[in-house]
Amino acid sequence: MSKIRVLVVDDSALMRKLLTELLNSDPQIEVVGTAMDAYMAREKIKKLKPDVLTLDVEMPKMDGLKFLSNLMRLHPMPVVMVSSLTEKGADVTMRALEIGAIDFVSKPKVDLAHSLDDCAEEITSKVKVAARACVNTMLRQKSAEPVRPSQLNNGATPGSEGGSGTYSTTDRVIAIGASTGGTEAIKDVLMGLRPDCPGIVITQHIPPVFSSSFAERMNQCSPLVVCEARDGQQIRPGHAFIAPGDQHLSVIKDGARYRCKLDSNPPVNRHRPAVDVLFESVAETAAHNAVGVILTGMGKDGAKGMKRMHDAGAATIAQDEKTSVIWGMPHAAIEEGGVDHVMPLGRIARQMTELAAHG
Repeated sequence: MSKIRVLVVDDSALMRKLLTELLNSDPQIEVVGTAMDAYMAREKIKKLKPDVLTLDVEMPKMDGLKFLSNLMRLHPMPVVMVSSLTEKGADVTMRALEIGAIDFVSKPKVDLAHSLDDCAEEITSKVKVAARACVNTMLRQKSAEPVRPSQLNNGATPGSEGGSGTYSTTDRVIAIGASTGGTEAIKDVLMGLRPDCPGIVITQHIPPVFSSSFAERMNQCSPLVVCEARDGQQIRPGHAFIAPGDQHLSVIKDGARYRCKLDSNPPVNRHRPAVDVLFESVAETAAHNAVGVILTGMGKDGAKGMKRMHDAGAATIAQDEKTSVIWGMPHAAIEEGGVDHVMPLGRIARQMTELAAHG
């Protein structure tokens, strides 16, 4: 089996050296070259034909976003962004995922070599996932993405009562789980919803800082009021609540209301937040009054939780293989026996709305 050929693009000589050593330590990966800027990277892509690019967000001469945009237009290939753990870095990284990057890893803040060693498994695993990802699937979805100017949330702010009317109770809830490729898949689903849909709870595998930026972007482009979930927050129709990075999100019942519950319990399936934690709580609290949706992602997180939702009477949906960047999580849920409907990403918003309305 041939190794995954990687080109490392970063303006820091130390980062290039450390990433090269780290990636080469995995027997399935070979760093075939490095580049300090976009122009050098462009020439080395032509010459070396790498399978995956790791790309620094901030570079001289041409920044990472502009280079990524040109790359996806002229020579689409899997890209893993290397981003700083800052608010600015998070916003730029979210934009990179919109353009077509498969995933991202965070640059350590302190003790660079030691921190990189600690996250070795994350970096190598994400490069391996990127090598298997369907880049063209992502780009086709973006080019076909409909414009819905009438579905703006009219300036409603996260946590407000505006944008979709005022509600005191709700008897239905929709739970969505995703990982690799999920930020754009979730965006597609949310943009296709009516502003009076049932309350939505979302777990996307994402680290702290980035989850806040992601929620803000979803609030800007969706007809719903979207926010990063807070502990005890009431789940209202017309609102979507995204699990904060590094905290599990659950749903609890408070009389006739559903509320968000956050905790820092140990990772489940090596993730915090974990989709299984969300789905299992929804199975227990909402049962047949729930709809579960599992989208693109690597691994099996959410499969057992979706089976519990299914067995409790909830309607369940999985994204199909053709439109998934990585068909790991949806496939695992199907094999677990907990999926009622398998369909393309573009049909999921309508289907889950109908299921929520009619049971």
